[in-house]
Amino acid sequence: MDGVQTLLVVVVISLTLLLIIVGFQVLLIIIDLRRAIKRLNSILEDAILGGGLIRPEKLTGVIEILRKTKKLETLGQETSQQK
Repeated sequence: MDGVQTLLVVVVISLTLLLIIVGFQVLLIIIDLRRAIKRLNSILEDAILGGGLIRPEKLTGVIEILRKTKKLETLGQETSQQK
């Protein structure tokens, strides 16, 4: 019975340490997420109050660039399939 109790104590201690480490990592992730949300909030606040740092024209420009790259990729695939 003494060996089983020793093994049980070792398992309980190792699991406790593991849960403490995982809890600390989760805490660091939550803190980092909080900082990122604060940063995003300040950027959006500046965009609204600062005269439109983020404009719809810029966003549509980014969308157009993404569409063009997709068209170029599909065009390249069509050309290689014809050969």
